[in-house]
Amino acid sequence: MGSHSDSTSDLDEELPVFDFLQPGRHRQKADKVDLADSDAENAVCLPPGKDKAVYSSPARMGFQSHSPCSATASAGSIDTSPARRNPAKRKAGEIQASREEALERRQARERQQGDKEVLRLEQERQKAERKALAEAAKALKPEECIKHMVVAVDPALLQLEGGGTLLASVQALGCSCAIEKQPLPRSVSWMRRAPCAQPDDGLCVPEAHVVMQMTVEDFSSLIHSYVQEERHGKSDATPTLTSWVQDQQRRNPGKLLSLVVIDMEKYFRSQKSQSQKRFREAVTNEERAGGKVRKTKKKAGAEALPEVSRVEVEEAVAHLQLHTGVSVRYLSTWKDFSDHITMTTKAVAEAPFKREREQTGFSFYLESEWAGGQRVDRAGKGLLQVWKRQIQQFNRVSPDMAAAILSAYPSPQLLKKAYSLCKTDRERISLLSDLLIRRGEGVTSTTRRVGPELSKRLFLMMSSRDPEQTLDATV
Repeated sequence: MGSHSDSTSDLDEELPVFDFLQPGRHRQKADKVDLADSDAENAVCLPPGKDKAVYSSPARMGFQSHSPCSATASAGSIDTSPARRNPAKRKAGEIQASREEALERRQARERQQGDKEVLRLEQERQKAERKALAEAAKALKPEECIKHMVVAVDPALLQLEGGGTLLASVQALGCSCAIEKQPLPRSVSWMRRAPCAQPDDGLCVPEAHVVMQMTVEDFSSLIHSYVQEERHGKSDATPTLTSWVQDQQRRNPGKLLSLVVIDMEKYFRSQKSQSQKRFREAVTNEERAGGKVRKTKKKAGAEALPEVSRVEVEEAVAHLQLHTGVSVRYLSTWKDFSDHITMTTKAVAEAPFKREREQTGFSFYLESEWAGGQRVDRAGKGLLQVWKRQIQQFNRVSPDMAAAILSAYPSPQLLKKAYSLCKTDRERISLLSDLLIRRGEGVTSTTRRVGPELSKRLFLMMSSRDPEQTLDATV
């Protein structure tokens, strides 16, 4: 018991007793703190009778202070800057400057957003243009162009014998068909639908080509008028073939007209049989008296078509082509006419693609396989074929002739070295003339020589320093 009391008294003497731990007394002392003083804001509430030098804060000793004094001081010292402590003391110039700066930032953001919108619209426009160009280029390709064609057929043509065959052939081709009245009777015209247009849209560009079907009656009548005017000098009111076509061209400017006549051979056979029949009747009527007038009148009433010969038809057609540029095509059946319309449709559809291909470069370079170039790798493989093709560029040089020169001189450097070993120009000119050219194999093989002409041209090409030198010139 005695030891316990002694230890307790020793602890009481060693540990100091702070009055701020007593709530009642601390409230009474805390009211005396002046928060207006700058030193009081950072001061620590001390109990009465304690010196600042020997005072240790609860935080340093490991205690957490919850005193109202510290709470009051912290609440009062949240922001002690002069601008926040006295907002009314900001000058009007500073306020105006901050407003202008904010306005400039907002305008800069608006300009930046406007620039982004303009850039986005420009990119969309360029993308739409590229897409339209790609679709237009795709629509011109041979495998796609026929889908964009519209064949306009005159209703009068469908009422004839082969109208159903023509309509079936056009529909089987894969293109659209429009039955509408044409400026030229019994004619067929073409229109090209825009790449972006739908089948129901009316965005179609008319083509210049027009094919017109003429009956044998009309064709023979026009030719008969031409014959009467040219040979006999009779100029009646009926037009000739040339004048009729010229009138149609004036009415339809910009159209490329072509004529098709069906069963013209049948007309010629009929005219021949009638001529032979009339000749037989004339011979018979000479033997029979009195029957000549009666049969002639009956035959004159039966004949409806004027008589024209093959020579007269050819003369009229030649005159037509010279003065109008219009061609005439003779067909036997309506099936041939349907096939002709089908081929013309394909030709009209592929015409823009072919024109574009011809304008991109040299036609012979595109059409010739051997002129397509020769690939040469880093190891030099392919140089032999390049030398051979260079020799083949000469006029009248076959692959066999180039192979004969290649077997003797596999490179231009070897040929140039051989020229340098020759003493005179005559030897250089005739260096290649005796090389043998072998054609074929086995018993059917033949041989011939290169000849002096090619030898001279190759020598001029290898030795001349004049860029204007002609290879056929005399050395």
